[in-house]
Amino acid sequence: LVQLAESGGGSVLPGGSLRVSCVSSGYAFEEYCMGWFRQAPGKEREAIAVIDIHRNTQYEDSVKGRFTISRDNSKNTLWLQMSSLNAEDTAMYYCARRDLRSDPCSLSPWDNAYWGQGIQVTVSS
Repeated sequence: LVQLAESGGGSVLPGGSLRVSCVSSGYAFEEYCMGWFRQAPGKEREAIAVIDIHRNTQYEDSVKGRFTISRDNSKNTLWLQMSSLNAEDTAMYYCARRDLRSDPCSLSPWDNAYWGQGIQVTVSS
C-alpha cells in the first residue's frame, strides 16, 4: 500500500521559515518523481516544486528562490524548505508521487498520482 504522510506544518510569521516533510512507504521511493503541491482557499491545487530521481528540480515562479525541495532516498523522505514566507503562501500543502516511473517529472498537472493527506501552513502576523 502506497502511503505518504506530511508533517511539520503550522503557523509562521511573515518573513519566517518552515520546513515540511513527507515520509513515504509501500514502494521504491528512489524510483519515482516526487512533488509538492498546495491549495489555497478558493483556488485550485497547484504544483510548486518537483524533484526527479536524479534530484533535478523545478519550481513554480512564485516560490523560486524561496523554497527548496529535496529528498533523502535512504529515509524515504521528501522535504520542502520554505523561507521568506508571506500571506500568499498560506495553503494546504500536499506531497505527491507520480503514478508511473515513466510519467514526466514536471510542474504540469498530475492527473494520476498518489497523494498525502495534506498539511496546513498559515502565514500570518
